[in-house]
Amino acid sequence: MTILTRRTALALAATALAARAQAASKLTYWHHFTSQEEFTGLKNVMALFQQRFPDIALTQENIPNPEYMTKFTAAVMAKSRPDVSMVVAERLPDMLAMDGLIDVTARVDGWKNKANFPSDRWLGATSKGKIYGVPAFTFIDWVYYRKDWFEEAGIAGPPTTLDEFVATAKKLTDPSKNRYGFGMRGGPGGAAYLIDLIESFGSPFVIDGKNAMDRAKTLAAVKWYSDLATVHKVVPPSATNDGFRQIMEGFKTGQTAMTWHHTGSLVEMVRALKPAQFGTAAKPAGPAARVARLTYLYNGLMKKDNEQAAWDWISFWGEPDPSIAFLNETGYFPASIATAKDPRITGNPLYKSAAETLGFGRLPPAFVGLAGWSQNVVLPEFQKILVGQSTAEKATDAMLKGLDATIN
Repeated sequence: MTILTRRTALALAATALAARAQAASKLTYWHHFTSQEEFTGLKNVMALFQQRFPDIALTQENIPNPEYMTKFTAAVMAKSRPDVSMVVAERLPDMLAMDGLIDVTARVDGWKNKANFPSDRWLGATSKGKIYGVPAFTFIDWVYYRKDWFEEAGIAGPPTTLDEFVATAKKLTDPSKNRYGFGMRGGPGGAAYLIDLIESFGSPFVIDGKNAMDRAKTLAAVKWYSDLATVHKVVPPSATNDGFRQIMEGFKTGQTAMTWHHTGSLVEMVRALKPAQFGTAAKPAGPAARVARLTYLYNGLMKKDNEQAAWDWISFWGEPDPSIAFLNETGYFPASIATAKDPRITGNPLYKSAAETLGFGRLPPAFVGLAGWSQNVVLPEFQKILVGQSTAEKATDAMLKGLDATIN
């Protein structure tokens, strides 16, 4: 065999080996999607990704949100990490504290689509100047309300303050008809709503690594929220255990007049109700501030194996086609300003309140231990009030004490 022929054979063998390696690229993606609409949206995005990257085998794995950080931690400790993980801002400090994410700053800086994401889009995935995730889409908190109920009761429009909210909820409650003014999420995922209220009453959480909660303001928020169930009785009896699915079904089936969620459930509502039956509104203002979350959902890398393929997946979410494919199934706002100009968004009147919220919405708090404190302290203590096992005062003191233990 001549030298030229041998070199050609070696080159062909190397090419074939590289092709086989690329074909063997396998990615595992962990996420905590909940609804059928989210699963369908993810399926559509994965199908588009497969068309673009046929040599990457992508497997998705759903982790229930309440168990997400437990499983994330176990995977890091056992060195059995997935390739890509869903990341939310409030969990970033905990994820980084255990060295669970890979720095992608250099890749982001060299990415052609970075200019389509304003600087605030990156804050929730940034720590000490380093970026650990790419924005996939945006949660914008808002209110769903039954327009038909409001018209029937002679109420001009959705409440804009918490005082108006209570008055409206009371007017629309009729237990004899199994009708309640508000669908409270007192079960899984419910801590976030109380945390938002505490902030709207004027209390911060952690400043410079120290507990900065104001007891009087926190107590006022806890009492206002728990009074909806224990005093005003404007929430369904099941509120203590109601999670996402329960508050959605309660609203769609005519059990509740108002509920709090975000833009991600819009498609579900549109499919279940007629345009004349419901509307969307910005969240009501608290005594100190109008607090609604702008939560950017990120995808981050957990290990360096197949790093290029993993980057292909997380950056793919920032392109228009997958963003709109996901929007069509879920209603989730794209994080990219270029995609947000799509007429399917700008031409939809239901998104008007989301656009309003962009003017005052804010990122959720973020500190090491937030996820555990929320799930293991804030929510259980609030639930104790709802079932008559505690008071707002005792729950507030337990939350403050729990935060001390979390950050010290």
